[in-house]
Amino acid sequence: MSAHDGILVFAHVGDLHLTVPDAANARDYRAILDQIGAAEGLDFVFLPGDNADDGRPDQYALVRAGLDGLRRPVHVITGDHDMEGGGLDAFYAGLGVPRLPYAVTVSGSRCLFLDMCGPGSGGPDFRLGSDQIAWLERELAAAEAAGRPCALFMHSYPADLTADDERSRVADLIHRGPVRLVEMGHTHYNELANDGRTVYAACRSTGQIEEGPVGYAVAALDRGAVAWRFKELGRSWPFVLITAPADRRLAHADDPARAGDAEIRAVVLGAAGIARCECSLDGGPWQPMARGAGERLYRVRLDGAAGARRIAVRAWDAEGGRDEDAVEPARAGASPPVSKGVGSDADALGSWPEKGLLGTQLGPNRNGRHW
Repeated sequence: MSAHDGILVFAHVGDLHLTVPDAANARDYRAILDQIGAAEGLDFVFLPGDNADDGRPDQYALVRAGLDGLRRPVHVITGDHDMEGGGLDAFYAGLGVPRLPYAVTVSGSRCLFLDMCGPGSGGPDFRLGSDQIAWLERELAAAEAAGRPCALFMHSYPADLTADDERSRVADLIHRGPVRLVEMGHTHYNELANDGRTVYAACRSTGQIEEGPVGYAVAALDRGAVAWRFKELGRSWPFVLITAPADRRLAHADDPARAGDAEIRAVVLGAAGIARCECSLDGGPWQPMARGAGERLYRVRLDGAAGARRIAVRAWDAEGGRDEDAVEPARAGASPPVSKGVGSDADALGSWPEKGLLGTQLGPNRNGRHW
């Protein structure tokens, strides 16, 4: 399927914390990659850091062995556990990934990958350093000039940066720039926060879970609008993600829905062919959605979509599997959220079970046990 259709879709596998090959998280990691590898429609897979629990070469070999079987690009960044050996030599040698920071353009979005750990002294001494911040500023300015939305990939919230000047500078760069989505690890729990301009998304850990079942997130940027949903590993295909209109909880002032866009769009992922996809407005009759040859998006244009309070999309695959997603669209003329603290979890949405958010905040950021 086309990777040039204007929508970015990727899978986010939470902090691995791999130790030994027969541990539960190593088995879950392999199962997640096998499941992701069977599905069509993803641009890449993202690993958000804390890949090797002790930063050892044998642990990175486990990470690398899993990635070698994937048929799509993978982007891996650093976390504080990747610095356990006192540096990142084992990370780069064991994984063979590009040096951070770097940027790629995928399906019309500029994707920026950062190292919060290498400039620090180890542990949660999160820093970017002046060179990396200058690089980020240049990249964001270029993306804004080109009219490209950005997705930023870093291990934790900007608020977790150690230095006050970095913390405020990076949060401001993100908030005022073209960054629509920041994908993170570190928390170990699922969380979405929206400051009115940028959505921050953290995915449940694979290796140290303190809430709910293991799984991974699927995220999308559709013309700058953010969509996000967690998929439990134990749930069968297919998997539906509505990408437009944006849900009111993830709304941005520039989202197309605010201009009264009547088109509904969704991605349906699965290992078997999709037999049927349809949508419903406010519990009304189900309407068929269609996907063009070589396209990832199922679409339908309905006159009532712009004023709907709830839009649901469901799909069946050729093996009889079924899934459903739903959004509450941002209403035309509604004001976007006002931030309580940019670059932090102050704007967290709390519980949203339909998207896999439990609102527990059980992890090392808050309320978690001591590591």
